[in-house]
Amino acid sequence: MIAFLRGRLAESLPMRATLDVQGIGYDVQIPLSTFEKLPLPPAEVTLLTVLVIRENEHLLYGFLTREERDLFLLLTRYVSGIGPKTALAVLSGSSPQQFKSAVARQDLAYLSQVKGVGKKTAERIVVELKDKAGISDSWKSGPNNQPLPPEQQQVNDALLALVALGYKQQDALKAITEAGTAGRGSIEEIVREALKHL
Repeated sequence: MIAFLRGRLAESLPMRATLDVQGIGYDVQIPLSTFEKLPLPPAEVTLLTVLVIRENEHLLYGFLTREERDLFLLLTRYVSGIGPKTALAVLSGSSPQQFKSAVARQDLAYLSQVKGVGKKTAERIVVELKDKAGISDSWKSGPNNQPLPPEQQQVNDALLALVALGYKQQDALKAITEAGTAGRGSIEEIVREALKHL
């Protein structure tokens, strides 16, 4: 699997970017949320990537942030009927924070407005992220919809990253607790330490 690409941005369009990595041009599908944050070519950039292999094609999907990539993985792995194209539409139509909030509130009207997501797909997203992956509860804010404390938000973000990697929520939370790094380092460090306990 290709986890990331670092190179010169040769071209960027609203849903596609071309990265020149040591003389090889990689065509990468991107959401609008990534496109809007890209510098102008020929800047140096790093894109986190997901490689999707189909019968007749290999496609790379790229993201500027871990949060975008993890949300893409959650949608394509845990919600039946959601493929990469629809997952990109979700990321293009709302920020990861807006999407998480809508799922946690079970706001079907908001989710249905995303291009390619109708009412039935919105219902499936809410149900399957809650029941199958068991993660929508971790997206809820604290009492009275106040933002979670930074330490708890870190734990939630690390938990989502581990779930996106394919671990069960219960196992991931146990590993984070056993690692004992919450509140003492970056999300990446928390995930790295938790992986040692999985």
